[in-house]
Amino acid sequence: MNIVIENLDSVRVLRFARPERKNAITAAMYGALADALVRAAEDTAVRVVVATGSENAFTAGNDLSDFLNEPPTKDDAPVFRFLRAIASFPKPLVASVCGPAIGVGTTMLLHCDLVYAGENATLSLPFVHLGLCPEAASSLLLPAVVGYQRAAEKLLLGEPFGAAEAREIGIVNRVLPAGEVEGFALAQAAKLASRPLSSLLATKALMKRSFTGAVREQMIEEGRYFARMLGEPAAREAFSAFLEKRPADFSKVGV
Repeated sequence: MNIVIENLDSVRVLRFARPERKNAITAAMYGALADALVRAAEDTAVRVVVATGSENAFTAGNDLSDFLNEPPTKDDAPVFRFLRAIASFPKPLVASVCGPAIGVGTTMLLHCDLVYAGENATLSLPFVHLGLCPEAASSLLLPAVVGYQRAAEKLLLGEPFGAAEAREIGIVNRVLPAGEVEGFALAQAAKLASRPLSSLLATKALMKRSFTGAVREQMIEEGRYFARMLGEPAAREAFSAFLEKRPADFSKVGV
């Protein structure tokens, strides 16, 4: 299975495990992640969840070949179920990020409570490059976290940025050598798990309270744009270029 679930006392670890594709996420993996988050939220033995990959890759984002075969055009698509599950997850969520964190690999971090990154981590939001728009309410959350201009730079240009910059702008809590990140994240998760669960739940709910409704609405709106744009010329050119291993040419693509 490409999503490995491990239990370390009251900490549940969700691990991307598809190294041959840098942990690129398929529809089946999104479904497994959504189900795992729902179960963790309901399981009274679980106090904290840690999302991780390997020392070389967090996730390369969507598996574009799989994405083209099973485009997410309906509300019950696995990717949308996952995004709703991570946005509404009530317990502490910790991320351990090394190597590439592309697309959803970056936007999901905006829903995590603590994010620890390796010095080799590279984040990117290449939605515009693909003729698409942001997802996971990142068009709302990223400006709120880093400020509008910085968010515009990341979302409109879509250029990769490193762990040090991610920490500077507030996406990442701490940067460590790649070999130390997961151990540190698990240690922090264990600290959280030792606290009263009722206090953790209340504190997280209160901190997210002002954004809860807005995040839900923004995800719905982003989903409408996303589904429409999937069938438009820019996305078709971007995906064709990807499959043909050539640079995309948007010069003749209109609005």
